[in-house]
Amino acid sequence: MTAQSRDDDPPPFEQPFANEDTKQRVYGAILQAREPTTVAEIAARADCSEESARTHLAFYADLGIVIRHEGRPVMYERNDEYFQWRRVNELARKNSVEELQTRVSELTDRIEEYRAEYDADSPAMVDVLEFDASRVDNVYTDLSDWATALEERELHERARRKAASSTASSVS
Repeated sequence: MTAQSRDDDPPPFEQPFANEDTKQRVYGAILQAREPTTVAEIAARADCSEESARTHLAFYADLGIVIRHEGRPVMYERNDEYFQWRRVNELARKNSVEELQTRVSELTDRIEEYRAEYDADSPAMVDVLEFDASRVDNVYTDLSDWATALEERELHERARRKAASSTASSVS
């Protein structure tokens, strides 16, 4: 294997930020944390000292990227609302109001198809055990796609409203 192809390979799954600086490794560690996590755990995942992790986590908390939970020990978790806000702003910036409305309509149609197919208002209301074993994998795939469509529609609708209000205020 040549040095060039090694550089082009994806990072190892266990440590995707291994070749980054400490700040990026702490960021990567907190992104992977699915629940409140101690500084010691984040430092271990980021392969840095607890003091370095604490410093960077305080910075990310000030930016709203992470949430700090007081207590003994202090814990941090990823602020999912920050990432949703960021995604909404990106969608509003990169798409016109009409493009966003079209996407909301497409997602609504897909959601309605799932509601009709499964005779349920949401994926959580579907009992997978009611289906033949040969269909279970496909049902799980549909339910996952349905849940994703619901989330994406919400984000696109928020972005559409944001873009529409930006357009309206720039016309005034």
